[in-house]
Amino acid sequence: MKIIAPLVALALAAPALAQEDAPASPQLSLEQATNLRCGVVFGTVAAAQDRGEEAALELPAMKERGREFFVRTTAQLMDDENLDRDAVKALVFGQVEEIVATDFTDVAEEFPACLLLLEASGL
Repeated sequence: MKIIAPLVALALAAPALAQEDAPASPQLSLEQATNLRCGVVFGTVAAAQDRGEEAALELPAMKERGREFFVRTTAQLMDDENLDRDAVKALVFGQVEEIVATDFTDVAEEFPACLLLLEASGL
């Protein structure tokens, strides 16, 4: 599935779309929120790596493992919280908007903790 980069790209290109008809956000557990955040961090890093950004290229490649983590996280959210794709998309856009509002160095600072989570996932 190649959904992580397109979701990040879409959110970067049109953040106003995230607010249109967005369903009410569910209250996520700390684990769910962390997994979602890290999935979006991986997507942000993968997109920056695809663009050839030097700071992102210094980090481990995220295209495959990061995408799989993102897909599994969003699928688990859909199952656990009985969410549809639009609800998950709204959650993802919310995270993307927060990340886009920061400098890539902030994302790079979050990356090591997320990488530990990725390693623990076995992916």
